[in-house]
Amino acid sequence: MAQLQDILYKVSIRSIHGDMGQAIDRLETDSRKITRNSLFIALRGTHADGHQFIGQVVQAGAVAIVCESLPASLSEGVTYVEVENSAAAAGYIAHNFYGQPSEKIRLVGVTGTNGKTTIATLLYKLFTALGSKCGLLSTVENYVGERIVPATHTTPDAISLNALLKEMVDEGCTHVFMETSSHAIHQQRIAGLKYAGGLFSNITHDHLDYHKTFEEYIRVKKAFFDGLPSDAFAISNADDKRGSVMLQNTNAKKYFYGLRNPADFKGKVLENNLTGLVMMIGDQEVHFRLIGEFNAYNLLAVFGAAICLGEDRQEVLRSLSVLSGAEGRFDYSVSPKERVIGIVDYAHTPDALVNVLSTIQKLRKGHEHIITVVGCGGDRDKTKRPVMGQTACDYSDKVIFTSDNPRSEDPGQILRDMETGLSTAAKRKYIPIVDRKDAIRTAINLARSEDIVLIAGKGHEKYQEIKGVKYPFDDKQVLLEMFSLMDK
Repeated sequence: MAQLQDILYKVSIRSIHGDMGQAIDRLETDSRKITRNSLFIALRGTHADGHQFIGQVVQAGAVAIVCESLPASLSEGVTYVEVENSAAAAGYIAHNFYGQPSEKIRLVGVTGTNGKTTIATLLYKLFTALGSKCGLLSTVENYVGERIVPATHTTPDAISLNALLKEMVDEGCTHVFMETSSHAIHQQRIAGLKYAGGLFSNITHDHLDYHKTFEEYIRVKKAFFDGLPSDAFAISNADDKRGSVMLQNTNAKKYFYGLRNPADFKGKVLENNLTGLVMMIGDQEVHFRLIGEFNAYNLLAVFGAAICLGEDRQEVLRSLSVLSGAEGRFDYSVSPKERVIGIVDYAHTPDALVNVLSTIQKLRKGHEHIITVVGCGGDRDKTKRPVMGQTACDYSDKVIFTSDNPRSEDPGQILRDMETGLSTAAKRKYIPIVDRKDAIRTAINLARSEDIVLIAGKGHEKYQEIKGVKYPFDDKQVLLEMFSLMDK
């Protein structure tokens, strides 16, 4: 329980009507969950405007309302706080209500188009191995110490996020590593948080269904670094053409990592094969379990963050060398008899698909065929569909277009959208199979000994969303099932 006046610290307030001494024992943005002594924050969402439900929440027992515009009539006994921006206010209010948890831990945010999950997961695993109790907030899973908390969004809403951070503080966590998505930055879900540092992986075309333009997508990502305090660190990819732009206006201490350009944390790939990466980091040669140049970048980002957080260089490299990555990220299996290699990867953008397929190209000895199963999500950026289709064909010997998460769209139409970008040569390489399980089965049946089958787009996800319903579906499980049938 907290007093209203105490939890409004740093909120940009226009006017207050009512008693500032109200006792608040619950914060809520969902009008359906209001109970007695709740504070309701009216958010303007993409599907509904919380201001429409102010009368309803007062009836349900809300004693304080935070809103951008006051209702026509004010109820007696209820305090109304008019603010500049309800979403930003929600972040600060939640931060204060839960005891400002991000100021009691070392919170590190990871943003960028690709690599966020792997970098955040590796940081969590690394610092756990180094003896710290850590929290992880990621697309795949959230961890409070070693306890798993299911993930529903890349970044939870401001109230859930601060509640989770408080749990982490209460259970003794000293470090928290957090994927910080462009949606979360734009929607002010991270408002009020104090970061010890931020990392930028890379930026390519994605989420244009939400941000509308690539320039706006870049601006939103950059806003995260613009907001870092002077005692934080900011680490960016020196080899990404927008890597330096991200840190232009930050007050944080600036560092860069890279393989090609001058950088504070410089690496060089010496070997890259199915047994892992051999890299020079500074003047030291290190073998890592992770595969592919894209993981070389992820490892350098993690190494840099660990050094900025004050860890010993040798201990960091020793611990990093034995770590595996995140589930559904270049997650490979080999069929026992035929030795077909199956790789499940979350690649769902053209750039991520290029990364994983170019890595596979470098791993093959020469005679193996690459067979790719790929789709595109429904109700998402349609401009990348033809690019995804052509990219898959450019780097593969055979491609099967299939459903990803069609959501409310016709899956057949999504496949036809992917086909529109195909060259004449590419059209000879692909087969459209709407049913994802049939597509994976077909890919395995087409494979010969030592061929490589990539199943792209869903990675760690354990469902397929069709017409608003989530059906159980696990690419890795289906792959292993097909392997067992193949080897009978």
